[in-house]
Amino acid sequence: MAPRINLIVAVCENFGIGVSGNLPWRLKSELAFFKRMTLSTQDAAKKNMVIMGRRTWDSIPEKFRPLPGRVNVILSRQPRCNNLPQDVQVFSSFEAVVDALQQESMADKIETAWVIGGSSVYQTALKSPFCHRVYLTKINKSYDCDTFLEPIEEEYFTRVQDPAVPQDTQVENDTTFDYIVYERISGTS
Repeated sequence: MAPRINLIVAVCENFGIGVSGNLPWRLKSELAFFKRMTLSTQDAAKKNMVIMGRRTWDSIPEKFRPLPGRVNVILSRQPRCNNLPQDVQVFSSFEAVVDALQQESMADKIETAWVIGGSSVYQTALKSPFCHRVYLTKINKSYDCDTFLEPIEEEYFTRVQDPAVPQDTQVENDTTFDYIVYERISGTS
């Protein structure tokens, strides 16, 4: 059985996700949530994968790349991005990653594949029938953004609860935010 593919994303009130290649907010507890979700596995013999576009890779501070304890995958039309660590994998498309995840050799090693950005990778994944869940952090504040996520289409996804996700509103400094989990409705794509 192929690993599940989930999205994890934080959005502000207008569904903004970034500005000038960076996050417009600094929420340590939200970053800790991201790390916990993308790193944790049920099977200690497996790892999770993080799938990102090249610009998302470039936006991660160099000292944190590759994201430790996870298989890092970059989507790029260039066959080999410059100066990448040897253990970072490059695929030409989201579909190529999905195909690889369905191969027994990778399915035996990967528990969950997490799409972590940017906007075009999110949009492609959201339209894929292989997208199982969306872990969305809704920041209850407006920020100036130049990159956005399209709102989750509720004809394809329904809200669910995940015991690993806090249900109550979170507060950090003067900012409140909520974790929302959406699951693809069976048979939709």
